[in-house]
Amino acid sequence: MNQRYFFLTVMLAVLVVMGTSSSAYGQAGLTPDTEVTTDKRAQTGMKFLSTSLDARASAIGSALTAEMVGSSTSMFYNPASMGFMQGRGHVAVGNLGYIADINYNQFSAAFRPSGGNYGVVGVSFVNVDYGDFIGTVRANNESGFVETGTYSPTAMAVGLGYARSFSDRFSAGANVKLVFQDLGTGFATGQNFDTGEILTTDDYSARTLAYDFGIVYATGFRSLVIGMSARNFAQELTYVRERFELPLTFQIGLAMDVVDFTSLNPDMHNLKLHVDAQRPRDFTEHVRFGLEYTFMGLVSLRGGFEQMGVSEEQGFSAGAGLRYTLGTLRVGADYAYTDFGVFGSINRIGIQLGL
Repeated sequence: MNQRYFFLTVMLAVLVVMGTSSSAYGQAGLTPDTEVTTDKRAQTGMKFLSTSLDARASAIGSALTAEMVGSSTSMFYNPASMGFMQGRGHVAVGNLGYIADINYNQFSAAFRPSGGNYGVVGVSFVNVDYGDFIGTVRANNESGFVETGTYSPTAMAVGLGYARSFSDRFSAGANVKLVFQDLGTGFATGQNFDTGEILTTDDYSARTLAYDFGIVYATGFRSLVIGMSARNFAQELTYVRERFELPLTFQIGLAMDVVDFTSLNPDMHNLKLHVDAQRPRDFTEHVRFGLEYTFMGLVSLRGGFEQMGVSEEQGFSAGAGLRYTLGTLRVGADYAYTDFGVFGSINRIGIQLGL
Protein backbone atom coordinates (compact mmCIF):
# COMPACT_ATOMS: atom_id res chain seq x y z
CA MET A 1 0.00 0.00 0.00
CA ASN A 2 1.18 3.51 -0.76
CA GLN A 3 2.71 4.93 2.43
CA ARG A 4 0.77 8.16 2.19
CA TYR A 5 -2.56 6.32 1.94
CA PHE A 6 -1.52 4.02 4.77
CA PHE A 7 -0.85 6.99 7.02
CA LEU A 8 -4.15 8.69 6.17
CA THR A 9 -6.05 5.44 6.79
CA VAL A 10 -4.49 4.98 10.22
CA MET A 11 -5.17 8.57 11.24
CA LEU A 12 -8.78 8.41 10.04
CA ALA A 13 -9.43 5.14 11.86
CA VAL A 14 -8.06 6.46 15.13
CA LEU A 15 -10.04 9.70 14.90
CA VAL A 16 -13.25 7.79 14.17
CA VAL A 17 -12.71 5.51 17.16
CA MET A 18 -11.98 8.47 19.43
CA GLY A 19 -15.04 10.34 18.23
CA THR A 20 -17.58 7.52 18.35
CA SER A 21 -16.56 6.09 21.71
CA SER A 22 -16.50 9.27 23.79
CA SER A 23 -19.75 8.53 25.59
CA ALA A 24 -18.68 4.97 26.36
CA TYR A 25 -15.44 6.24 27.76
CA GLY A 26 -17.32 8.30 30.33
CA GLN A 27 -16.37 11.84 29.35
CA ALA A 28 -19.90 13.22 29.19
CA GLY A 29 -23.45 11.98 29.12
CA LEU A 30 -26.96 12.22 30.54
CA THR A 31 -27.70 10.80 33.94
CA PRO A 32 -30.81 8.56 33.74
CA ASP A 33 -32.52 10.17 36.73
CA THR A 34 -31.90 13.86 36.04
CA GLU A 35 -31.20 13.98 32.29
CA VAL A 36 -28.55 16.58 32.99
CA THR A 37 -25.32 16.58 31.03
CA THR A 38 -22.37 15.69 33.26
CA ASP A 39 -18.62 15.63 32.73
CA LYS A 40 -16.46 12.96 34.27
CA ARG A 41 -13.65 14.93 35.88
CA ALA A 42 -11.47 14.64 38.96
CA GLN A 43 -12.11 10.89 39.06
CA THR A 44 -8.48 9.77 39.25
CA GLY A 45 -5.72 9.89 41.83
CA MET A 46 -1.96 10.36 41.67
CA LYS A 47 -2.47 13.15 39.15
CA PHE A 48 1.19 14.09 39.39
CA LEU A 49 1.73 11.39 36.76
CA SER A 50 -0.06 13.62 34.22
CA THR A 51 2.13 16.68 34.77
CA SER A 52 4.56 17.52 31.97
CA LEU A 53 8.06 17.67 33.45
CA ASP A 54 10.60 18.24 30.69
CA ALA A 55 11.26 21.91 29.86
CA ARG A 56 11.63 21.38 26.11
CA ALA A 57 8.48 19.26 25.84
CA SER A 58 6.43 21.66 27.94
CA ALA A 59 7.46 24.65 25.82
CA ILE A 60 5.90 22.99 22.75
CA GLY A 61 2.68 22.13 24.54
CA SER A 62 3.91 18.68 25.67
CA ALA A 63 3.10 17.43 22.16
CA LEU A 64 5.92 14.91 22.03
CA THR A 65 4.14 11.68 21.11
CA ALA A 66 5.58 11.63 17.58
CA GLU A 67 9.20 12.43 18.45
CA MET A 68 11.36 10.29 16.13
CA VAL A 69 14.83 10.73 17.67
CA GLY A 70 14.26 10.73 21.40
CA SER A 71 16.30 10.67 24.59
CA SER A 72 15.94 9.47 28.16
CA THR A 73 13.17 12.07 28.70
CA SER A 74 11.03 10.20 26.15
CA MET A 75 10.03 7.86 28.99
CA PHE A 76 7.81 10.67 30.29
CA TYR A 77 5.94 11.01 26.96
CA ASN A 78 6.39 8.11 24.52
CA PRO A 79 9.01 5.50 25.43
CA ALA A 80 9.19 4.31 21.81
CA SER A 81 11.08 7.47 20.78
CA MET A 82 13.98 6.34 22.94
CA GLY A 83 14.62 3.55 20.42
CA PHE A 84 16.18 6.08 18.00
CA MET A 85 18.30 7.79 20.64
CA GLN A 86 21.66 9.01 19.35
CA GLY A 87 24.98 8.21 20.97
CA ARG A 88 25.73 5.70 23.71
CA GLY A 89 23.95 7.36 26.60
CA HIS A 90 21.88 10.29 27.81
CA VAL A 91 21.20 11.87 31.19
CA ALA A 92 18.69 14.61 32.04
CA VAL A 93 17.70 16.45 35.21
CA GLY A 94 14.97 19.03 35.62
CA ASN A 95 12.91 21.06 38.03
CA LEU A 96 9.35 22.34 37.88
CA GLY A 97 8.05 25.04 40.21
CA TYR A 98 4.32 24.23 39.99
CA ILE A 99 1.28 26.14 41.23
CA ALA A 100 0.60 26.36 45.00
CA ASP A 101 4.35 26.05 45.69
CA ILE A 102 4.40 22.39 44.64
CA ASN A 103 7.87 21.35 43.55
CA TYR A 104 8.75 18.60 41.05
CA ASN A 105 12.20 17.11 40.45
CA GLN A 106 12.96 14.71 37.62
CA PHE A 107 15.87 12.52 36.60
CA SER A 108 16.25 10.20 33.63
CA ALA A 109 19.10 8.22 32.12
CA ALA A 110 19.31 5.91 29.10
CA PHE A 111 21.98 3.58 27.78
CA ARG A 112 22.31 2.32 24.20
CA PRO A 113 24.69 -0.67 24.17
CA SER A 114 26.28 -2.13 21.03
CA GLY A 115 25.07 0.68 18.81
CA GLY A 116 21.43 -0.09 19.57
CA ASN A 117 21.54 -3.75 18.52
CA TYR A 118 19.95 -4.69 21.83
CA GLY A 119 17.70 -1.67 22.09
CA VAL A 120 17.85 1.16 24.61
CA VAL A 121 17.38 0.78 28.37
CA GLY A 122 16.41 3.69 30.58
CA VAL A 123 15.59 4.60 34.17
CA SER A 124 13.54 7.53 35.40
CA PHE A 125 12.69 9.14 38.71
CA VAL A 126 10.13 11.78 39.68
CA ASN A 127 9.72 13.29 43.13
CA VAL A 128 7.00 15.70 44.23
CA ASP A 129 7.18 17.92 47.31
CA TYR A 130 3.80 19.40 48.26
CA GLY A 131 5.15 21.44 51.17
CA ASP A 132 4.13 21.41 54.83
CA PHE A 133 0.56 21.41 56.13
CA ILE A 134 -0.90 21.81 59.61
CA GLY A 135 -3.00 18.82 60.62
CA THR A 136 -6.26 19.30 62.53
CA VAL A 137 -9.01 17.05 63.86
CA ARG A 138 -12.49 17.94 65.10
CA ALA A 139 -12.93 18.49 68.82
CA ASN A 140 -15.66 19.76 71.16
CA ASN A 141 -13.83 22.91 72.22
CA GLU A 142 -14.16 26.62 71.55
CA SER A 143 -12.21 26.40 68.29
CA GLY A 144 -13.94 23.23 67.14
CA PHE A 145 -10.64 21.51 66.41
CA VAL A 146 -7.20 20.68 67.75
CA GLU A 147 -3.94 20.70 65.85
CA THR A 148 -2.07 17.43 65.34
CA GLY A 149 1.21 18.91 64.13
CA THR A 150 2.58 19.33 60.62
CA TYR A 151 2.75 16.77 57.85
CA SER A 152 4.36 16.79 54.40
CA PRO A 153 2.61 14.90 51.57
CA THR A 154 4.97 13.46 48.98
CA ALA A 155 4.79 11.43 45.79
CA MET A 156 7.30 9.70 43.59
CA ALA A 157 7.61 7.36 40.61
CA VAL A 158 10.60 5.17 39.72
CA GLY A 159 10.57 3.76 36.21
CA LEU A 160 12.40 1.25 34.06
CA GLY A 161 12.00 1.67 30.30
CA TYR A 162 13.02 -0.22 27.19
CA ALA A 163 12.71 0.67 23.50
CA ARG A 164 13.96 -0.84 20.27
CA SER A 165 13.95 0.28 16.65
CA PHE A 166 12.95 -2.61 14.40
CA SER A 167 13.91 -0.68 11.26
CA ASP A 168 15.08 2.80 10.40
CA ARG A 169 11.43 3.89 10.44
CA PHE A 170 9.67 2.00 13.24
CA SER A 171 10.24 1.76 16.98
CA ALA A 172 8.29 0.43 19.95
CA GLY A 173 8.84 0.88 23.65
CA ALA A 174 7.43 0.30 27.12
CA ASN A 175 7.95 1.62 30.61
CA VAL A 176 7.05 0.17 34.02
CA LYS A 177 6.85 2.49 37.03
CA LEU A 178 6.64 1.92 40.76
CA VAL A 179 4.33 4.73 41.87
CA PHE A 180 4.04 5.85 45.49
CA GLN A 181 2.06 8.58 47.21
CA ASP A 182 1.93 9.51 50.90
CA LEU A 183 -0.77 11.96 51.97
CA GLY A 184 0.44 11.97 55.55
CA THR A 185 0.49 9.65 58.52
CA GLY A 186 -1.04 10.07 61.93
CA PHE A 187 -4.55 11.09 60.86
CA ALA A 188 -7.09 10.32 63.52
CA THR A 189 -9.42 7.39 62.90
CA GLY A 190 -10.56 7.27 66.51
CA GLN A 191 -10.53 9.99 69.13
CA ASN A 192 -12.19 11.47 72.20
CA PHE A 193 -14.00 14.53 70.82
CA ASP A 194 -14.46 16.04 74.27
CA THR A 195 -10.74 16.25 74.96
CA GLY A 196 -9.38 16.06 71.40
CA GLU A 197 -7.26 13.09 72.42
CA ILE A 198 -6.36 10.88 69.43
CA LEU A 199 -6.90 7.22 70.20
CA THR A 200 -5.98 5.55 66.90
CA THR A 201 -4.33 6.68 63.67
CA ASP A 202 -4.04 5.44 60.11
CA ASP A 203 -1.48 5.60 57.33
CA TYR A 204 -2.67 7.36 54.17
CA SER A 205 -0.19 6.04 51.63
CA ALA A 206 -0.56 3.90 48.52
CA ARG A 207 1.69 2.30 45.94
CA THR A 208 1.23 0.39 42.70
CA LEU A 209 2.84 -0.52 39.39
CA ALA A 210 1.89 1.49 36.30
CA TYR A 211 2.72 0.77 32.66
CA ASP A 212 3.32 2.90 29.56
CA PHE A 213 3.43 1.73 25.93
CA GLY A 214 4.13 3.47 22.65
CA ILE A 215 5.15 3.27 18.99
CA VAL A 216 6.60 5.74 16.48
CA TYR A 217 6.64 5.40 12.71
CA ALA A 218 8.29 7.47 9.98
CA THR A 219 5.81 7.49 7.11
CA GLY A 220 8.38 8.10 4.37
CA PHE A 221 6.53 11.22 3.25
CA ARG A 222 9.24 13.83 3.73
CA SER A 223 9.91 14.06 7.49
CA LEU A 224 6.40 13.17 8.62
CA VAL A 225 6.31 10.98 11.76
CA ILE A 226 3.29 9.58 13.60
CA GLY A 227 3.23 8.17 17.10
CA MET A 228 0.81 6.61 19.56
CA SER A 229 1.10 6.05 23.28
CA ALA A 230 -0.91 4.83 26.26
CA ARG A 231 0.27 5.88 29.70
CA ASN A 232 -0.51 4.91 33.30
CA PHE A 233 -2.17 1.53 32.95
CA ALA A 234 -2.65 0.29 36.53
CA GLN A 235 -5.00 -1.50 38.86
CA GLU A 236 -7.59 0.34 40.92
CA LEU A 237 -6.39 1.61 44.30
CA THR A 238 -8.13 2.34 47.60
CA TYR A 239 -7.50 5.04 50.19
CA VAL A 240 -9.31 3.76 53.31
CA ARG A 241 -12.84 3.55 51.80
CA GLU A 242 -12.43 5.55 48.59
CA ARG A 243 -11.43 3.78 45.39
CA PHE A 244 -9.74 5.53 42.47
CA GLU A 245 -7.86 4.85 39.26
CA LEU A 246 -4.66 6.31 37.85
CA PRO A 247 -4.84 8.98 35.10
CA LEU A 248 -4.84 6.65 32.10
CA THR A 249 -4.22 8.63 28.90
CA PHE A 250 -4.26 7.72 25.20
CA GLN A 251 -2.46 9.91 22.68
CA ILE A 252 -1.86 10.02 18.94
CA GLY A 253 0.43 12.59 17.40
CA LEU A 254 2.30 13.71 14.35
CA ALA A 255 5.42 15.77 13.81
CA MET A 256 7.03 17.25 10.72
CA ASP A 257 9.70 19.73 9.72
CA VAL A 258 7.87 22.56 7.94
CA VAL A 259 11.14 23.53 6.22
CA ASP A 260 10.51 20.52 3.95
CA PHE A 261 8.08 22.73 2.02
CA THR A 262 10.46 25.66 1.64
CA SER A 263 13.75 26.40 -0.11
CA LEU A 264 15.56 27.04 3.19
CA ASN A 265 18.75 25.11 3.94
CA PRO A 266 17.73 22.29 6.35
CA ASP A 267 21.27 22.27 7.77
CA MET A 268 20.73 25.86 8.92
CA HIS A 269 17.03 26.01 9.72
CA ASN A 270 14.58 23.59 11.30
CA LEU A 271 10.93 24.36 12.10
CA LYS A 272 9.29 21.33 13.68
CA LEU A 273 5.51 21.19 13.98
CA HIS A 274 4.09 18.94 16.73
CA VAL A 275 0.39 18.07 17.08
CA ASP A 276 -1.09 15.60 19.58
CA ALA A 277 -4.69 14.50 20.17
CA GLN A 278 -5.07 13.40 23.79
CA ARG A 279 -7.80 11.42 25.50
CA PRO A 280 -7.46 11.39 29.30
CA ARG A 281 -9.53 9.19 31.57
CA ASP A 282 -10.96 12.08 33.60
CA PHE A 283 -10.71 15.15 31.39
CA THR A 284 -12.06 16.49 28.12
CA GLU A 285 -10.39 15.32 24.91
CA HIS A 286 -8.15 18.06 23.59
CA VAL A 287 -5.37 18.90 21.15
CA ARG A 288 -1.79 19.77 22.01
CA PHE A 289 0.13 21.94 19.60
CA GLY A 290 3.70 23.19 19.44
CA LEU A 291 6.33 24.76 17.17
CA GLU A 292 10.09 24.56 17.61
CA TYR A 293 12.51 26.59 15.51
CA THR A 294 16.18 25.61 15.65
CA PHE A 295 19.06 27.53 14.08
CA MET A 296 22.17 25.54 13.09
CA GLY A 297 21.30 22.89 15.68
CA LEU A 298 22.42 25.27 18.43
CA VAL A 299 19.61 27.62 19.50
CA SER A 300 15.90 26.77 19.70
CA LEU A 301 12.83 28.94 20.22
CA ARG A 302 9.57 27.22 21.17
CA GLY A 303 5.91 27.88 21.74
CA GLY A 304 2.72 25.90 22.13
CA PHE A 305 -0.61 25.15 23.80
CA GLU A 306 -1.18 22.06 25.96
CA GLN A 307 -4.97 22.32 26.10
CA MET A 308 -6.22 23.84 22.86
CA GLY A 309 -10.01 23.93 22.62
CA VAL A 310 -10.51 23.60 26.38
CA SER A 311 -11.48 26.55 28.57
CA GLU A 312 -9.05 26.10 31.45
CA GLU A 313 -6.52 28.21 33.33
CA GLN A 314 -3.51 26.63 31.64
CA GLY A 315 -2.66 28.65 28.56
CA PHE A 316 0.26 29.47 26.29
CA SER A 317 3.73 28.00 26.80
CA ALA A 318 7.03 29.31 25.48
CA GLY A 319 10.69 28.55 25.95
CA ALA A 320 14.18 28.31 24.57
CA GLY A 321 17.03 25.84 24.46
CA LEU A 322 20.74 25.65 23.77
CA ARG A 323 22.72 22.70 22.41
CA TYR A 324 26.49 22.43 22.14
CA THR A 325 28.89 19.62 21.28
CA LEU A 326 32.26 19.24 22.99
CA GLY A 327 33.99 16.37 21.26
CA THR A 328 31.78 13.36 21.98
CA LEU A 329 29.90 15.16 24.76
CA ARG A 330 26.58 16.81 23.91
CA VAL A 331 25.37 19.45 26.37
CA GLY A 332 21.91 21.02 26.46
CA ALA A 333 19.96 23.46 28.61
CA ASP A 334 16.25 24.28 28.35
CA TYR A 335 13.76 26.69 29.88
CA ALA A 336 9.96 26.80 29.62
CA TYR A 337 7.32 29.28 30.78
CA THR A 338 3.61 28.45 31.06
CA ASP A 339 0.78 30.86 31.78
CA PHE A 340 -1.64 29.49 34.39
CA GLY A 341 -4.23 32.26 34.51
CA VAL A 342 -5.32 33.13 38.05
CA PHE A 343 -2.57 30.86 39.41
CA GLY A 344 0.14 32.99 37.81
CA SER A 345 2.87 31.27 35.82
CA ILE A 346 5.12 28.27 36.25
CA ASN A 347 8.70 27.75 35.16
CA ARG A 348 10.64 24.67 34.16
CA ILE A 349 14.39 24.23 33.71
CA GLY A 350 16.36 21.25 32.47
CA ILE A 351 19.91 20.16 31.74
CA GLN A 352 20.88 17.30 29.45
CA LEU A 353 24.12 15.44 28.76
CA GLY A 354 24.66 12.98 25.93
CA LEU A 355 27.56 10.74 24.98
